[in-house]
Amino acid sequence: MTRGNRFFLSLAAVLVLGGAVGAAAVLGPWNRSDSVATLLGAPFRLTSDEGRPISDTDLRGKPTALFFGFTFCPEVCPTTLAELAGLMGELGPDAERLNVVFVSVDPKRDTPEVLHTYLSAFDERIRGITGEPDAVRAMAKSYGIYVKRVPTEDGGYTMDHTAAVLLLDAAGGFVGTIAYEEGHDNALAKLRRLASRTTT
Repeated sequence: MTRGNRFFLSLAAVLVLGGAVGAAAVLGPWNRSDSVATLLGAPFRLTSDEGRPISDTDLRGKPTALFFGFTFCPEVCPTTLAELAGLMGELGPDAERLNVVFVSVDPKRDTPEVLHTYLSAFDERIRGITGEPDAVRAMAKSYGIYVKRVPTEDGGYTMDHTAAVLLLDAAGGFVGTIAYEEGHDNALAKLRRLASRTTT
């Protein structure tokens, strides 16, 4: 993903998610009660980075920080994953209360083995998800994620995608986002609050 796409994708994240849950949910996620959190996502069955089946039910019971990207991403994905890993370290024991999940939007190249090796460079607690392309696209769409394959001049391709991290409560309810390059203190505060939402 190029630097020039950042504004568009950040705006797309707000507009798409805002359409799903309302502007108030995006702009003021911590002022709402659990009872009005809007569920995102549809049931899915995909493959974890460890080569095991994983489904939407495996994410229930803990709040989730969910990020969609791909291992060939030159900047946005490694930067976001490095920041998430650093924030998890700062959370200390509270990080164990969270699912932190990276879903590949490029499953053709991101096999479980590739994904596992890639994520191990950041934090072993970050779980990876990949699978059949149609199933991955369906999952991304159900979470309001923008994804587009873009050909490159060398005959290959890259992937444009929503650059925000989705924050979901333990029941799968949407409670906010962490924007790409959001301030460190804000991002850490959001994850701390997310970790406190441990009941379904």
